[in-house]
Amino acid sequence: MVVFKYIFWFLYRIWFYIMVALPIIIMFPFLIVSILKESWYPYFFKLARIWARCILIGMGFNTKITREQMPEKSKSYMFIANHTSMLDIMLMLVTVKNPFVFVGKAELAKIPLFGFFYKRTAILVDRNNPKSRQAVFLRAQRRLKQGLSICIFPEGLVPEEHILLTDFKDGAFRLAINHQIPIVPITFGDNKKRFSYTFFSGGPGKMRAKIHKFIETEGLTKEDAKAINAQSKSVIYNQLLAFGSK
Repeated sequence: MVVFKYIFWFLYRIWFYIMVALPIIIMFPFLIVSILKESWYPYFFKLARIWARCILIGMGFNTKITREQMPEKSKSYMFIANHTSMLDIMLMLVTVKNPFVFVGKAELAKIPLFGFFYKRTAILVDRNNPKSRQAVFLRAQRRLKQGLSICIFPEGLVPEEHILLTDFKDGAFRLAINHQIPIVPITFGDNKKRFSYTFFSGGPGKMRAKIHKFIETEGLTKEDAKAINAQSKSVIYNQLLAFGSK
């Protein structure tokens, strides 16, 4: 019986990479056109949402998204969430309809096929390079001026399996304060259970996400960054505990 479980997990992982690649191959001409101009990013974003939904459905995940507050179409936001799985990118795309740009680690650009589009549409950061971290603010500023939103996983890494939530970096909160845009905390409740970074684990099932009430930054200064950092972490942490009890 144990052997069959390991075989299932192995095939399930292989199927995931097939599901990541297949929609990209099918939509490839449209994706290429959508990245030819930076101003066409909203069209790329729509295709990315289709890609993400195909993966979640194909993996057998039943998504349930609840919202305490709805983002407005004409506004820019800072979307943040806990980081536990390779599926976080896909679930974020399905959860949020407002076009946003990911700020993510540069290593993901090395992934075949996916990385080709990722490095051309996301804001890449080398966390070991101070100049790279500074450049993030300039690129994010340009994207916000275009009317887009930003998405950051503020933990900065995927914590070890036994850690529910690790400390948040201040970057997302300083950026939100600098541009006076609301912070939108989002909790992913099941991604670690469904598809963690542990190879022999996971499987189909429910996948819950909750958009919490926005944290306004209007009138705040950089000295307030740590306070709203702690507030955001508390909101997500408490919701993770609530998810775990259900």
